[in-house]
Amino acid sequence: MKLHPSIMCADQGHLETEIKKLTDAGVDYFHVDVMDGAFVPNFGCGAEMIKCLKKYSATPVDAHLMVQNPARHIEFFRQLGADMITIHAEADPHAARTLAKIKEMGAVPGLAINPGTSIETVQELLPLCEMVLVMTVNPGFAGQDFLPFTLGKIKKLCGLTKEHDFSICIDGAMTPEKIRELNTIGVDAFVLGTQSLFYKDFNKRDYAASVRELKGTQ
Repeated sequence: MKLHPSIMCADQGHLETEIKKLTDAGVDYFHVDVMDGAFVPNFGCGAEMIKCLKKYSATPVDAHLMVQNPARHIEFFRQLGADMITIHAEADPHAARTLAKIKEMGAVPGLAINPGTSIETVQELLPLCEMVLVMTVNPGFAGQDFLPFTLGKIKKLCGLTKEHDFSICIDGAMTPEKIRELNTIGVDAFVLGTQSLFYKDFNKRDYAASVRELKGTQ
């Protein structure tokens, strides 16, 4: 199981300490949300965040581009040090070309799909990506509720992973219980937010213990 904490949910006032604690806890990726205020109703560039992550950790970084026409920004985020670059199929009229460009630049190409996007509309892109990020909430804000109707799509994608050789990562309202449920049907990666790792009470945050529990290593 791969765990991708969403760094926007960390304590921004003590970011260096947060990054080091998460790294020591053994997370697999840092998930950075990049939002343009157009494709999603929120803003967040993530450029300085990636610089900070690269300064204080060797853990790979996943740049999740929730932006219109993401192809314009691939080179920028790759140069910053993003190891995985995830684009939204809904935001790119030439997603196949963009995924190929990500791979050519030496990063892992990821494809994100919104709750209302069907597998059929992106099926031709599956051979071009190494990770499919399934949104189980509407993108843009943390703390939402899991959308149950996305479960059928997740199960269908799990049946396609061997044929097209991609992994599945779930982003949105991932509680420990939901992570265990989805892991049993074939999901192998999860974005962690306020319901599984970044509890509102900072004093209750024990990243190492949470990671051990989620991975079943304690």
